[in-house]
Amino acid sequence: MRVRGLIVAVWLVGAATWITAQGALPGVEPLHDAGQDVTPAFEGWYQNPDGTYEMVFGYQNRNLKEEVDIPIGPGNRIEPGGPDQGQPTHFLTRRQWGLFTVTVPKDFGTTKKVTWTLTLRGRTNAIPGHLDRRWEVDSLKDGTVGNTPPVIRFVQGGASGQGPKPLMSTATARVGSPLVLDLWATDDAKSRTRNPTGAPIRVTWAKYRGTGDVVFDKPKPDVEKDTGRAATTATFATPGEYTLRAQVNDYSGEGGGGFQCCWTNVHVKVNVQ
Repeated sequence: MRVRGLIVAVWLVGAATWITAQGALPGVEPLHDAGQDVTPAFEGWYQNPDGTYEMVFGYQNRNLKEEVDIPIGPGNRIEPGGPDQGQPTHFLTRRQWGLFTVTVPKDFGTTKKVTWTLTLRGRTNAIPGHLDRRWEVDSLKDGTVGNTPPVIRFVQGGASGQGPKPLMSTATARVGSPLVLDLWATDDAKSRTRNPTGAPIRVTWAKYRGTGDVVFDKPKPDVEKDTGRAATTATFATPGEYTLRAQVNDYSGEGGGGFQCCWTNVHVKVNVQ
């Protein structure tokens, strides 16, 4: 098992949040419902079987209630190779773990960087991604118990995805007409805890990109025990290009409990007419 500064940093952020929530301490800024900025987060990196690498990114929206939009461009860019490398433009509240990855070649080296920059309300925050060994994460397999992320398919028995690099699909929809979203999920049901609680697979849908409102019939659809199917619908208020994200967690929960394993991302690009 690798021990990294990442886990310590996550603990410190959580501790600071808890202290602030309890009351004001000198020099500690209280939490706000709205009006704050967004900070990108570099979660770490892992190597693919073909020798390339995935840099995993998430973010912290400092607002308790306000979701914000930052379009691709000078205020939301990834460099080099950007500005668009699959990052979100719609930011949910609070901490969101490992929503997407940036793939770099096998000869990328340890000195080069990929930087995600966000500017909102006159404040700019940037985070570099890199292949420093201290930031290697076990996103595809937990080294302690052998837990792996859920395996996801859009069609039962079809091509599968697993881990932070999103399984991609496309769809078309019409304004006001529900779009059916189907997933089939399986998991090894392994856990760090002896008696895990809750469902072994949990699916959560949210808007990832797009300027209009999206309403999900079931943002957290049940996963059928026999088939692994999780079904919901999304209804769009205005036409345009959207991306929807499904986060599929196992017993390890949000952010893998700080260990960066094990969840799977799904991105569905939707053309709404």
